[in-house]
Amino acid sequence: MNKPSTRPLSLDFLRSFEAVARRLSFSAAAEDLHLTQPAISRQIKSLEEELGAALFNRGTRRVELTHAGQSLLRAVEPMLGRLDATVRQIRLAQGRAQISLSTFPSFATLWLMPRLTDFERSHPGIDIRLSATDRLADTDDPELDLLLRHCRPERAPPGSERMFGEVLTPVVSARMADAIQRGDAPPLSTPADLAHHTLVEVEDNTPAASVLAWPAWLSAQGLAHMAPRRWYSVNFNHQQIQAVVAGQGVGLAWLPMVHDALARGELVEPFGPALRLRSPFAYWMVPLQHAARAGREPRPELAALLAFVRQHAAETRRAIGESEPSDAPGASHP
Repeated sequence: MNKPSTRPLSLDFLRSFEAVARRLSFSAAAEDLHLTQPAISRQIKSLEEELGAALFNRGTRRVELTHAGQSLLRAVEPMLGRLDATVRQIRLAQGRAQISLSTFPSFATLWLMPRLTDFERSHPGIDIRLSATDRLADTDDPELDLLLRHCRPERAPPGSERMFGEVLTPVVSARMADAIQRGDAPPLSTPADLAHHTLVEVEDNTPAASVLAWPAWLSAQGLAHMAPRRWYSVNFNHQQIQAVVAGQGVGLAWLPMVHDALARGELVEPFGPALRLRSPFAYWMVPLQHAARAGREPRPELAALLAFVRQHAAETRRAIGESEPSDAPGASHP
């Protein structure tokens, strides 16, 4: 029996394999890689000889992965993705300073982006790459320097720094508040008056909805079974606030994201601060370990952004009536 080869596989062979596996076509893979089809075929044949296993079942009109091919693809795809991402980061590092961060869309729209204008003004040499997505980014993603998360403390990744807690409060637009005061809209003096209004809600079937949506707030007021005049449903929290500003109903705002609008008078709390409801959720800043150089301090541009976020997080804590954290800024979440 021949001894298995221990020679490292050629990266060119692996790229050709990934392209064929992705497209399930030798000719399409050749186009993607700007090679000839015979060259792709030779590389795949050489790779199969190196491994001692067939990677594809080649039919007349169709190419399929074998079990060995499927196993190899599961290893090759993430490896090539990480390699390409790291190369991009290295190339970027040779040019302008850049920070890449990820957060969820509503936080990016309502809290982060309005504040980043000041950061960009004071740091014109730093480029910002913001990814706003509902998909939780991986903490080992080499393309990201910073994550801003919204979760319970026990779900915060290691190294997380608490920014501020979550507080729920009903809000209406200034226009609706004026209409209520004039008597042109139903009164809204007590929570029971919500039965005569449209409630704007965010459709959410996750466990978080049990503590972050209207049912939680209404239950806290002893109105668990109250039905509003009608429901107006949207997909995202920032859409809820946009609907409220447009006068389409009463929204249940996440106070950290709207306290600026309340201060400007664009939104109004019909019941005032007395009926605010604190939730177990909080907002977290997660600097990623690979963003630091050899375990030392973060790069200067990232350190500048972290300090900026900490400053604005402290302002938000004061605005929502939250005491300063007992631990020092920058302390890690256990």
